[in-house]
Amino acid sequence: MSQREPILNIPGVIAVLAGVMILVHCWRVFVLDPETDIQVLLTFAFIPARFERSLAASWGFPGGIAADIWSFVTYAFLHADWTHLGVNVLWFVVFGSPVARRFGTLRSLAFFVVTAAIGAAAHLAANGAELAPMIGASAAVSGFTAAAVRFVFQSGGPLGPMRSAHPDAYHVPALSLPDLVRNGTVMGMITVWILLNVVFGAVSLPIPGAEGQIAWQAHLGGFVAGLVLFRLFDPVAA
Repeated sequence: MSQREPILNIPGVIAVLAGVMILVHCWRVFVLDPETDIQVLLTFAFIPARFERSLAASWGFPGGIAADIWSFVTYAFLHADWTHLGVNVLWFVVFGSPVARRFGTLRSLAFFVVTAAIGAAAHLAANGAELAPMIGASAAVSGFTAAAVRFVFQSGGPLGPMRSAHPDAYHVPALSLPDLVRNGTVMGMITVWILLNVVFGAVSLPIPGAEGQIAWQAHLGGFVAGLVLFRLFDPVAA
């Protein structure tokens, strides 16, 4: 009997998270008026100035202490424009899908929350009382990218030698951190990723279709978190 393959073979948890990002952006663009959208940003974006009490008191950020907590994650579902959203969703589908197939739904959700939060914390540590809001899923996407490189290039893995389409390809033993450093393919990808973030973020080179400065510290924070914390979420034995 023939088997029908779905057109988009994306794990459900990745499809849902990406779908929420798209729906939130559509809601902001097509439903909200500009004044209400500003209130949404003040409530759900990550704003370092929230944690400088004198500034927070003068600005009167909505949401109070609860927003101080949830904005470490909710900022990841807000995007500046369609280009920002499209790049993050595409990158998330590509690198988040193999990780989700390995971690499963609950671990993937927890991993998204943790890497987004650590990315926000890195941004806070680097920017002090910055008033500009940080939005976008890039820190969490960076975390999933880092997690993926721990196993996708392994022999029998999704992108490694002797690769296969069998589900077991997503459950090959992962590289340990010392082995990762000795792996030329993986270190080459990590080096390129870091250089791109430094060039376009720290040096502030413009990206066509993107507005504002890239929160490269958040990207690095999410990436390092994904790389180091991978083993805590990985259900596959070392």
